[in-house]
Amino acid sequence: MTHALPGYVCAEDGTRADARTAPWCCPVCGGPWDLDFTPDPNAPLEPAAGPNSLWRYGSALPLTGAFAVTLAEGNTPLVPLAERVHAKLDFLMPTLSFKDRGAVMLAELARRLAPRRVVADSSGNAGTAFAAYCARAGLECEVFVPEGTSAKKTEQMRAHGAAVRVVPGGREAAAAAAREAADLPGVFYASHVFNPYFLHGTKTYVYEVWEALGGHLPEVLVVPVGNGTLLLGAALAVEELARRGVRPPTLIAVQSAAVAPLAAAFHAGAEDAGAVPQLPTLAEGIAIPAPPRARQILAAVRKSGGTFLTVTDDAVRAAQLDLAGRGLFVEPTAAACWAAVGPTAAGNPLQDRTAVIPLCGAGAKTGLAAPAV
Repeated sequence: MTHALPGYVCAEDGTRADARTAPWCCPVCGGPWDLDFTPDPNAPLEPAAGPNSLWRYGSALPLTGAFAVTLAEGNTPLVPLAERVHAKLDFLMPTLSFKDRGAVMLAELARRLAPRRVVADSSGNAGTAFAAYCARAGLECEVFVPEGTSAKKTEQMRAHGAAVRVVPGGREAAAAAAREAADLPGVFYASHVFNPYFLHGTKTYVYEVWEALGGHLPEVLVVPVGNGTLLLGAALAVEELARRGVRPPTLIAVQSAAVAPLAAAFHAGAEDAGAVPQLPTLAEGIAIPAPPRARQILAAVRKSGGTFLTVTDDAVRAAQLDLAGRGLFVEPTAAACWAAVGPTAAGNPLQDRTAVIPLCGAGAKTGLAAPAV
């Protein structure tokens, strides 16, 4: 029922809005929304007794009641990758990427709001997730993607019934086109960047790690960062679990060396990140030149005592092959974290601490990275 929906709040200026009627961004500053929601740390958290989906963490989620939208997402395996390092196989999600975690939340929210259509923008994986979950919810979906998006990903979107709009230019051009469409009447903008319900879906990644490790978290969570939806979801979960007495981990954020506005800002001591050029990189899923939630991402990493690492395309290519040699075929973006902290990484970035890395997208979506010319 829509009357029970937690509302939006702007972290920059404190503007508040009803989730049923709010514009897709803060009308005062144009920034992304946060959610006016904090789970009760005393509420029972018994995922094993819940459904076989991320809704098993219902007491920690902002949507309550009967859940009509699900593809049995979540509960992905946590497997040993190296001594003291585990990999979480989120490429085994229904649409083969971790974006299903946030997409199911936004699809369920949209189902309750009953718009005429849903629009989204994506470099690939978020679009395939929204297309699938909107199909599951019986919602009309339109996805704006930049030119050069993997043909396998756009084919998957169309297979789910979504209208795919290929936008000339890069990732920011696709986002601008989607936001223009989002201003039309009867449209729900399923933005994995601006809508905070998405972050409360991605936070289930950390809840599952906590569950798999018997009520504990590793010393380090290594997370790839473009728009920061997985990292900010992880930070939410870490804070929520800390209220239940769980020791928080350090966050290590990984960016492509070719497009690394957050890493540059972090190491310069800046509180916000300036835009950088959109250069080509194998890690296309994290190649975001101007992340709207930059301030929040930088603050979350600093609060955890963590840092930013960057990886070259050569390192990503080698990491993808190394993972494949271990039986795990992931797309290049998903190999970025292993490139940053794996056996070929410079130095000892984990400092022999226990760690979990996400393998976020399947190699079947992109194929093997081409050899360097």
